[in-house]
Amino acid sequence: MNRAVKYVLPAVALVCLAACREGNAPAAGSGGTDTRATQAESAAYGRYEEPVVMRIGFKVPDSRLNTGDSNDNNPISRYLESLTNIKVIHSWEAKGEEAFTQKAQLAIDSNDLPDAMVVDRDQLKKLIDSDMIADLTETYKEYGSELIKDMYDSTQGEAPQDGMRNGRLYGLPNVAIHADSPSLLWVRQDWLDRVELPAPRTFEDIEAIAKAFIEQDPDGNGKRDTVGLSAYNNIVYGTKPHVNGLDTLFSALHAFPTNWIRDSRGNIVYGSITPEAKEALGKLADWYKRGLIDPDFALYKETQEPIISGKAGMFFGPWWMPYYPLSEAVALDTKAEWRAFAAPLDASGKFVTHMAPVTDRYLVVRQGYEHPEAVVKLLNVFTRLERRRDPNLEAVRSLDDFSAQTGIQPRAYYPFDLLIDYTDAIEKHYADMQQALHGKIDPDALDPDTHLLYDLWLADEEQPKKNLEGWKAANAYKYGVSVLSTTPIERVRSVFYGSTMHMRSHWPELQKLESETFLNIIVGDSPLSDFDLFAAKWKSLGGDAITQEVAQIVRSRDADTQRTE
Repeated sequence: MNRAVKYVLPAVALVCLAACREGNAPAAGSGGTDTRATQAESAAYGRYEEPVVMRIGFKVPDSRLNTGDSNDNNPISRYLESLTNIKVIHSWEAKGEEAFTQKAQLAIDSNDLPDAMVVDRDQLKKLIDSDMIADLTETYKEYGSELIKDMYDSTQGEAPQDGMRNGRLYGLPNVAIHADSPSLLWVRQDWLDRVELPAPRTFEDIEAIAKAFIEQDPDGNGKRDTVGLSAYNNIVYGTKPHVNGLDTLFSALHAFPTNWIRDSRGNIVYGSITPEAKEALGKLADWYKRGLIDPDFALYKETQEPIISGKAGMFFGPWWMPYYPLSEAVALDTKAEWRAFAAPLDASGKFVTHMAPVTDRYLVVRQGYEHPEAVVKLLNVFTRLERRRDPNLEAVRSLDDFSAQTGIQPRAYYPFDLLIDYTDAIEKHYADMQQALHGKIDPDALDPDTHLLYDLWLADEEQPKKNLEGWKAANAYKYGVSVLSTTPIERVRSVFYGSTMHMRSHWPELQKLESETFLNIIVGDSPLSDFDLFAAKWKSLGGDAITQEVAQIVRSRDADTQRTE
């Protein structure tokens, strides 16, 4: 069967399109535009008449399916197949990010690729260099949905550019949303009220709260069993934050560990070896010595343990912390009231954060696979479902019921772990909800994603914490996104992501040196003066050579950009 396999637009979609045309009659002369739009939708979402087989590498989620279902045969996979007539077969599976990356690398090294899989930045480079993956430029242009193209456009072209070589598209990228980069300070407001302290803004405020949380029995159980600030044993996450990372404390001092930045003279430097990083480590070492940081932070098997157990009432994390781990903490203690703050501010009163890369993973297609368009069509379908734009309402309700009964989100069983959204999606949801909540727009005018959030917000307002699923969304937006939307933020971007020739041989050793040095200084096993020895050693063990490589890559990239402008 050749690539010209016929496909048909699902009947439900045709009815929807017809209804849209009847309800919104096109202006005179727009018939050609309407026809082209219909043809584009048909290419993006049309169902194959004959089955198409696609073999993939699959990342196994943590969730457990019901008896009778499997990773490649479950309500989500069956629904996607019913829409597309694409039979997805798992060539191999791996559980967890690290295991999946290793399995993908093995497939690349052995030249035994599945028809499609998700790869990281370095793997994409090797696949292009080795001519192992298909050029998707024309396939994407013809079959990519308008929804996905709009989302890519929201990055000002940066996301698709990241998957290109010489103007040709080889990897369909995910899109990192802006809101996922900042890490906020989450504090138990009920504890803060008990110790009668104001909302935190400065380093000194955080110190005072930590001290009070340790000494003043904020949970009221008569025991000295609470800690000040919870922390992550690897100190920082570096790009995209998660629970307990201390990145924001570094950023407030204009230190950006693990990021490549420009110093005050415009030179490219590695953010972990700067004087500002040393200053931040000195601050943290002082806090640890005074007991303000959880003394056991380096020993937890799971960094969120003290938060869930109710031992900690202050930690750093992104806007979505109410989804996890705070939902678990509140389930165990319904009196807990968590609030987010943009703190600490820098010396000039600004909230500073580093930004995650626009994209960090790519969907690729094996060179020679007969139906590269099928990969794009699957991506179209599950992205439309994820963004609640799927017109098949009854089927979507059935999947929603499945999620409610099992706690399994459909995205866990999409064929590819590649989520795409508008870069400002979270802030836009919040702004539109505020308009509806204050009567400035009709709630029925909200897009499906935002309308769902609006309904959950109202339900939680009426009956707080009755429905934990609703509580998650309502509190993430009410307290997390509201802070992001109302706080002026200074965003610092790394000038380089990826690896260089010397990184491949030296980076693991340099990362180990960095992690050990940071931890040892903070917990007092090494004096702060050892930072200077670390920086010198980092440079001599390959860091200087890597810095030169990064600087050269950035210079070349900037020159190319100037030539095309």
